[in-house]
Amino acid sequence: MIDILPRRIKRMKDVISKRQYDLSVILENVHDPHNIGAVIRTCDSVGIREIFVIQTDPRLSEKGLEIGLQSSSGAKPWIRVNYFTSVHECFTEVNDRYEKVYGTSIGANAVGLYDLNLVDSCALLFGNEHQGLSDEALKHVDKNFLIPQSGFVQSLNISVACAVSLYEASRQRHLNGKYDLQFGEHQLHPKTLDEYMEIHQQKKFNKINNKKVI
Repeated sequence: MIDILPRRIKRMKDVISKRQYDLSVILENVHDPHNIGAVIRTCDSVGIREIFVIQTDPRLSEKGLEIGLQSSSGAKPWIRVNYFTSVHECFTEVNDRYEKVYGTSIGANAVGLYDLNLVDSCALLFGNEHQGLSDEALKHVDKNFLIPQSGFVQSLNISVACAVSLYEASRQRHLNGKYDLQFGEHQLHPKTLDEYMEIHQQKKFNKINNKKVI
């Protein structure tokens, strides 16, 4: 057992107190692993605890996903990545934990990002860089949304679109006081602390072992 300094535990508690347990992201068939890494960094920044990754495209592989996780600049250990090769299985789990699913898809019924209620429990769904969301995934969407844009090219990189959307969610939630909890005021805070302490100890253990090898 590796001791954890009190100041590190305090830092963990501060971060955990701002975790948004009722906000998540779903990525469907995102091809560029670096986009996945960028999304994970943004999720950690706004306090998301877990994301969902669907890969049904045979051209994709877990190796590509691993590259994305490696490019997340240290955020990966703190974000749980739920990996699926079935759209149905993914949404079965998502619907158990989140009340609404909002997807980025162009359509007559799409609403603007700023018109969404992102304070209540929800997961934001993003499709791949070229084809967007699949028809199967769209069946699970409660509402389509678009990010308001004023340029000639009406498209954003997937990681940028996700960041813009998540920071709008963060803005709404800050105004609603959802980042103002103290550690222990949410039932999952103690469990998350146990998880983070274990992660921290494993990281320290690996670092020590690597130094010994060298």
